[in-house]
Amino acid sequence: MKIIIGLGNPGVKYQRTRHNAGYMVMDRLAELCQFEFTQEKFSAHFAKGKIKGEDVILLKPVTYMNNSGFALRQCLDFYKESPDNILVIYDDIDLPVGRIRLRQQGSAGGHKGMKSIISCIFTTDFNRIRVGIGRDAQIPIIDWVLQAFKEEEKEDLQSAIDLAAHAAFESIHTDFSKVMNVYNKKK
Repeated sequence: MKIIIGLGNPGVKYQRTRHNAGYMVMDRLAELCQFEFTQEKFSAHFAKGKIKGEDVILLKPVTYMNNSGFALRQCLDFYKESPDNILVIYDDIDLPVGRIRLRQQGSAGGHKGMKSIISCIFTTDFNRIRVGIGRDAQIPIIDWVLQAFKEEEKEDLQSAIDLAAHAAFESIHTDFSKVMNVYNKKK
């Protein structure tokens, strides 16, 4: 079983903000998987199906960013799965818009959603895809991440969303280190 979780904040108010890059990737991934988020389960929008015989769960927590780990913990406990089978997709201010980065472990790097994930699953050893949202040193981080993307960033954003979704899709049936080798080299 693979559990893929994209971090963001629920509601129309946050829908197209930088902090919801993880949600945006999940929506694109759901299209690739031909899944629909038709129910709420584990404090998340939930979709489940099979890809090449593998059970796959997609989650978009509705707990707000800072409590994202609770949704993942509920899902892991219910299915008796380990963090070895998860992939977390989230925004990163240290990457420019249009870039993604795949890693197999690491710290939260100041990201409160990731801090919640790590504190709820008790490890930093899990697969992740970071989606660049850029940074403006003149704007406080909390204000920056809750802003919508600028018009001139939207093409690069869509490219990153597509890349991240395809990387996540490939990771369902391909070793993550091999997926990293391919997608960390792409724009």
